[in-house]
Amino acid sequence: MLQGWLVVLASFGYIGLLFAIAWYADRRARAGRSMIASPVIYSLSLAVYATAWTFYGSVGRAAHDGVGFLPIYIGPTLMILLWGFVLRKMLRITRIARITSLADFAASRYGKSALLGGLVTVIAVIGILPYISLQLKAVSSSFEILLSYPEVVVPERGGSMPFLKVTALYVAMFMALFAIAFGTRQVDVGERHEGMVAAIAFESIVKLVSFLAVGIYVTFGLFDGFGDVFGRAAARPDLAKLMAPFATEGALANWAWMTVLSMFAIVFLPRQFQVAVIENVDERHLNTAVWLFPLYMLAINLFVLPIALGGLLTFSWGADADSFVLSLPMYHRQEALTLLVFVGGISAATGMVIVETVALSTMVCNDLVMPILLRWKRLDLARRADFTRLLLDIRRGAIVAILLLGYFYFIVAGEAYALVSIGLISFAAVAQFAPPLLIGLYWKGGSRNGALAGLLAGFSVWLYTLLLPAFARSGWLGMDLVEAGPLGIDWLRPTHLFGLAVLDPVTHSMIWSMIANVGAYLAVSLTGRQSVAERHQARLFVDVFREPGKRGTACRATASAGALQSLLSRFLGGERAADLFRAYARSRGVRSADELRGDPDLLAFAELQLAGTIGAASAHAMVATVAQEQAPGLDEVMTIIDEASQVIAYSHELEEKQRELEAATAGLKAANERLKELDRLKDDFISTVTHELRTPLTSIRAFSEILHDNADIDPAERHRFLGLIIKESERLTRLINQVLDLAKLESGLAEWQNAELDLNEIVADAVGSTSQLFKGRSVAIETEVAAALPPVSADRDRVMQVLLNLLSNAVKFSPAGTGRVRVRVEPEGNCVRVDVEDNGVGIEAAQQAAIFEKFRQVGDTLTHKPAGTGLGLAICRQIVMRLGGRLWVKSSPGAGSVFSFTLPLAPHSAAALAGE
Repeated sequence: MLQGWLVVLASFGYIGLLFAIAWYADRRARAGRSMIASPVIYSLSLAVYATAWTFYGSVGRAAHDGVGFLPIYIGPTLMILLWGFVLRKMLRITRIARITSLADFAASRYGKSALLGGLVTVIAVIGILPYISLQLKAVSSSFEILLSYPEVVVPERGGSMPFLKVTALYVAMFMALFAIAFGTRQVDVGERHEGMVAAIAFESIVKLVSFLAVGIYVTFGLFDGFGDVFGRAAARPDLAKLMAPFATEGALANWAWMTVLSMFAIVFLPRQFQVAVIENVDERHLNTAVWLFPLYMLAINLFVLPIALGGLLTFSWGADADSFVLSLPMYHRQEALTLLVFVGGISAATGMVIVETVALSTMVCNDLVMPILLRWKRLDLARRADFTRLLLDIRRGAIVAILLLGYFYFIVAGEAYALVSIGLISFAAVAQFAPPLLIGLYWKGGSRNGALAGLLAGFSVWLYTLLLPAFARSGWLGMDLVEAGPLGIDWLRPTHLFGLAVLDPVTHSMIWSMIANVGAYLAVSLTGRQSVAERHQARLFVDVFREPGKRGTACRATASAGALQSLLSRFLGGERAADLFRAYARSRGVRSADELRGDPDLLAFAELQLAGTIGAASAHAMVATVAQEQAPGLDEVMTIIDEASQVIAYSHELEEKQRELEAATAGLKAANERLKELDRLKDDFISTVTHELRTPLTSIRAFSEILHDNADIDPAERHRFLGLIIKESERLTRLINQVLDLAKLESGLAEWQNAELDLNEIVADAVGSTSQLFKGRSVAIETEVAAALPPVSADRDRVMQVLLNLLSNAVKFSPAGTGRVRVRVEPEGNCVRVDVEDNGVGIEAAQQAAIFEKFRQVGDTLTHKPAGTGLGLAICRQIVMRLGGRLWVKSSPGAGSVFSFTLPLAPHSAAALAGE
């Protein structure tokens, strides 16, 4: 006979077993032998989706709606088919950005927004409280039912049950203890919770075995198989309708929306995100999960309808259908089976609550409490040397607070609903995360303000159409608002909004909340503008598979290695921070962290490590406190160039970009004239830049991907590739400098210092500066300077720049060993002419006339010359033209080339020449 002491003993024995499994798994993890690095364990941990709702509530729903319980499990099965596209992408992003929670994922996608992360956290906590109360109710009710053994006495819903409520409090405290013990051991939440995951996988087996046991007993013990159960039910008109899927009005819409709702839930419930994404050890485990998890869902739901029909056939007096799983073996004096079912119900409830509270506590700490503390000027955090204890205390306090709030909801409203109804309220809440996060994975145009607007709109509709009626039915609010609408306006009734009255409350709420959510998100995103950080993060998320190694940050700042290490020490501990910086120093080829340059890459590395502890938004804020702004980097230059290209391609945006350019060139006397020429200059500029930058960028990306995809590459080969990357980076730097120089020349912002110059002296200096280059390629150089050369009027540095560029090109084009370059300088009319002749490959005659027609053609025309000459010649042309001269080329294929330019004489020399 089942007695109270035996039930309590079994409960504590099972709880002790869970602690032992979790402790053993953590011990093996510390020894380097992970228990959860298995696709089977990963798939079983995903079965935390099957909670007390599945174990008890599915039978209760089937007893009222028949096969209408199926969409809740069809949805996850369908979503599994998309996991190769959706979840794999989320896993890759999470690993690259060290994301710690669902709220952190949302904040990171939209520019590391602390505000958005906090809003997601608030919605998640409020939305999940009904679900946590469901688990407390299920365990407490089952314990209360067992105490009445052998009589089947189910506590009345909404009645006075002080003992049940005390039991729920004890259950909540146990769950808090386990979650604290195995969910908040380390400060870095990016590290796996091995003990917790192992215990959850074990619980998935326990609840499956116990549910199958009672299902087999009912179907083949109390009845003669499925045919007998369904046959007896079909003979009763009140039960026959339960086996028809679309027997009621609006059933098809309910099925469709319940399926969509459960598809969202399997991804965006915080506990599912925790086990599926945060706790994932290997992306390849998805290959097993896509068939093992649906198989688990099929097995645990195989006997739901037979148990529901068996209970309705057995308990003619109308026992609570939520308790059929437990009351049927009780009624037939199956003590061992009854105790097994009770333990299975505990497994289903505790697994969900433990993982959910750990996930929510991380969100509360990293995305709600820490951002507030870090921005609260009255709180002196600068003097706190160690944040690790504070972080752990916040998470532990959050776990206790969340469970107490769940217990409070159970007391306030939990008794007014069946188990499934409570669960669906939570499902509808977390479904609000789907539009901004799913769309944000594939569309770069989504903005932070759009996500905020969508979440606020959808969540407000959820509060109005589901949570408000729940409190009304519990007696905490008057039913007049629900039945008549605010101020008696019928079409504003929460459960029949705008006259939509044929659907169940959850489907009704889903339709209106999704319309509000998606509509606000798209409207605000399309009409607003993104920040630089938002654009950067959008590219990272959407293009994560195209640029698998990209981890960068959008900020333009630097900080000393010492300051960053000190910052990390406050959150990770001194030893952990030192280890991280030593490892990073080795990866950068330096001997110690003291030798690290405080560049943006180091800053991004530090921010990434902090993100695994306090979340992306807080990490970004903390790193900003020790960082200093610097000039725009290559990413931002490329972003500007890319935007300028889009301006040209999309003429309807031209006016706005012209206003920005006008503001940038304000104060110049010729601003209006320059704006008229803007289209032509941008065409030429963008074409030249994109042509010249493409080659080194492609090379750097290719070499980087080789190193990223071949971790075991030979050290010598790795060193060679690193050398190539450095060489291409230096080349890219030179090109960027040329781009900026050319931009200054074109815009008229370049500074000029004209004076009377002796070209003889300048030519000698230029030849001397390039002597090593000529010696390196064994190319001879000759100079022929006319005697009594008259001075010219020009900028010395600019003329030197032209000569150096032409000499560099000449030596490159000349054959090594037999090459010859001749520089001639002689008067020509009222100018001085300079020729730079080489004996290289030459240029075809048909191409020569077009070389300088537009400087964008330079890079395209010189097909026989190495990449990189186009920008240099374009700059030379601009300089010579600005100085009042001209530049041209004469060449024949195979006979070399002669690049010539003229410069005007100084005023007194020109006057003397005119007098003669």
